[in-house]
Amino acid sequence: MNKVIYSTDNAQVRIEDDRTGMNLETLKRAFADHLFYLQGKDESIATLKDYYFALAYTVRDRLLHRFIKTTRTYREQNVKVVCYLSAEFLMGRHLGNNLVNLGVLEKVRQVVEESGLNLDELIEQEEDPGLGNGGLGRLAACFLDSLATLEIPAIGYGIRYEFGIFHQMIKDGWQVEIPDNWLRFGNPWEIARPEDTVEVKLGGKTEVYHDTKGHYRVGWIPDRTVIAIPHDTPVPGYDTNTVNPLRLWKAEASEAFNFDAFNAGNYDRAVAEKMNSETISKVLYPNDNTPQGRELRLAQQYFFVSASLQDLIRIHLRTNTSLDNFHERFAIQLNDTHPAVAVAELMRLLVDDHGFDWDRAWSITQQTLAYTNHTLMPEALERWPVSLFGHLLPRHLEIVYEINYRFLEDVRTWFPGDDERLERLSIIEESPEKQVRMAHLACVGSHAINGVAALHTELLKSDTLRDFATLWPEKFYNKTNGVTPRRWMLLSNPELSALITEKIGDGWLKNLDELRSLEAFIEDAEFRQRWHTIKRINKEHLAAYIKAKRGIEVNPDSLFDIQVKRIHEYKRQHLAVLHIITLYNRIKRNPNIDIVPRTFIFGGKAAPGYFMAKLVIKLINAVAEVVNKDPDVRGRLKVVFLPNFNVSLGQRIYPAADLSEQVSTAGKEASGTGNMKFAMNGSLTIGTLDGANIEIREEAGAENFFLFGLTAEQVYEIKSNGYDPKTYYDSNIELRWAIDRIAKGHFSHDDVDRFKPIVDDLMYGDPYMLFADYESYIECQEQVSQAYRDVDRWTRMSILNAARMGKFSSDRTIREYCEQIWGVRPATINLDAYSQDEAVLKVETVNGEPQA
Repeated sequence: MNKVIYSTDNAQVRIEDDRTGMNLETLKRAFADHLFYLQGKDESIATLKDYYFALAYTVRDRLLHRFIKTTRTYREQNVKVVCYLSAEFLMGRHLGNNLVNLGVLEKVRQVVEESGLNLDELIEQEEDPGLGNGGLGRLAACFLDSLATLEIPAIGYGIRYEFGIFHQMIKDGWQVEIPDNWLRFGNPWEIARPEDTVEVKLGGKTEVYHDTKGHYRVGWIPDRTVIAIPHDTPVPGYDTNTVNPLRLWKAEASEAFNFDAFNAGNYDRAVAEKMNSETISKVLYPNDNTPQGRELRLAQQYFFVSASLQDLIRIHLRTNTSLDNFHERFAIQLNDTHPAVAVAELMRLLVDDHGFDWDRAWSITQQTLAYTNHTLMPEALERWPVSLFGHLLPRHLEIVYEINYRFLEDVRTWFPGDDERLERLSIIEESPEKQVRMAHLACVGSHAINGVAALHTELLKSDTLRDFATLWPEKFYNKTNGVTPRRWMLLSNPELSALITEKIGDGWLKNLDELRSLEAFIEDAEFRQRWHTIKRINKEHLAAYIKAKRGIEVNPDSLFDIQVKRIHEYKRQHLAVLHIITLYNRIKRNPNIDIVPRTFIFGGKAAPGYFMAKLVIKLINAVAEVVNKDPDVRGRLKVVFLPNFNVSLGQRIYPAADLSEQVSTAGKEASGTGNMKFAMNGSLTIGTLDGANIEIREEAGAENFFLFGLTAEQVYEIKSNGYDPKTYYDSNIELRWAIDRIAKGHFSHDDVDRFKPIVDDLMYGDPYMLFADYESYIECQEQVSQAYRDVDRWTRMSILNAARMGKFSSDRTIREYCEQIWGVRPATINLDAYSQDEAVLKVETVNGEPQA
């Protein structure tokens, strides 16, 4: 359908398409049409979920207009494309973000309200896809947003998990995991592309043969084949026509139904292959505490890597006659070690399937791939038993051994007689059970290796990957992480964003460095008051949410002290708990003590098999149960654990925070991105010199950051000299009182064994040095309290934190990747004006077949 729209002077006529038009009346009609024709309902029986779907399809139409033109432009211009391979993409809800990036949020709000509905209620109907575990997946999502905003040709590749990260519930203080069935109502944003299906081989054996030219070849004879079906989600940039695809792969059986088995009465066997194959994309991060779980994880990683590389080769050969220039058309970024098997798989495809000789294939592979490391913790650097690797990927194990042999021969030449160096560098770890070191494979097979914060990169070069940095110092880069201000400010904190735009214009949304202009208003009392008022309103909203979800009443005037992130011992949520208990002890000793009221808010998920992390969650809730009900406290302290922390909950929390807890042990956190989201929204940070905290402090100014704790060098030195946590326990009476209160069962109904694992771990090991940092942390929290008493000083510090966070836009990070690692340039997408003459199909055929 078309709508004729006259200009105000009736001098011109413009025709809009109902599928792409942005006029208010066009949008209203499209909204109604989608409810009727796609949902099959009218107002008399439609639910809020139906209205959400109708609106989502209305928005998707406008995205597809841009998506198709983007794809066509890339193909016609034969541009170089960034391919971001990641096991996680924590995108968050799409509707609100897409409205923001299309620039129609307020217009669509008017459409919805004039239809008798509430836009915020419709946004709440969308499932929050849990296709990631935390920072890794959310970083990937921010990068996709920035790639599109900067008009960079890009494709994201991952897995379309049927069940994402579990839905977290809290029962009796314990974490309970519920399946995250995010697809149960369907997904209006994705488009299945069965025509681009590829086959992925698993298991079996290899055989040597000679081709028609007499060349030595190896063939892989798998024992099963899985079908990978792509599903594309359009990812729009902000204030641009670029819409890039996020392509997620779903696993299906090559033979979905065994009719012979069914006819023979063996009904389970009839669908066994279907069930076995579909397990690969069934759930994010299956528990790997069993051999079956580990095999499934490796199968998942290979599945999406193989499908993605085959897809890229297919795309390349559409417009190129040879793969010789593959590396000139694609820059593939490996987001951590999950996709590191890409090194071996690209070699297999080039050598075995496309007939390249080894040296040429290796040159293409190295020039195509780049590797981002996200961890300094040795246990997080993936290793796969050689037996498992060879069982599932027999050809790849041969290729890995060949890569390793050639690599170590070079090392022998460069460092003759240094067998220890050979052992440290080898891709194969010669332990009692041989292991394939995936980080080593990624380092050897990539042309660039980067860390994600300045300290992290330096520690990679000096410690974790020291030998590789010695070999190839030119390969190492730092790319400090960033986050997108579109979701984490404009969408999450609209009132603050409106104030900023009123003062400095809206250019900051694409150039976050412009926030520095806010410093010119720091002496404007009215501006400071409005800033403070917006923070207070955001805290009221979060307080209402806490009351509705947890039944706990909190005071919006109290200091909102917040720690939301994955629950892990190195992130030290239990250090914050010790602070709470210390304040509680002070109140119990003197109920009339003058204390700054605080609301402590925690959120985050523990891995299902991580006992200590789950026990920390129980401890937080146990302390909350006691502190929140104690009449001596008189509401001055409140403790809240908000379950099921995800992107949508983060959008509520970050704008309401006064204090951001970034308290990991120095040298353990690679970067962190929550610290950036808090600071952008005017939260002050208490933190160690770890990850991106260092750079946040440099940007915000030391006077606007609450620093405590040991440095990474001091941590190393103390541990090297023999760390004894009990000496800290013996010498600090408040620490001793806090630990004793836990140990004696005060927070466990006199059950002294409940939290004994935590107490014993801290008393007799304390691997993350809570006791060593406790005194400094408590003293620093006193500085926080004193600053919070001075409202004007706190507001100034809040403004400066936000104003100085320009560096931490993911746009800056992506620009650096493009310039220094990928060598990719923007490609501008120009939309053609709508024409009725062009609104018909004009298919070119050859021999009766349409030409793609």
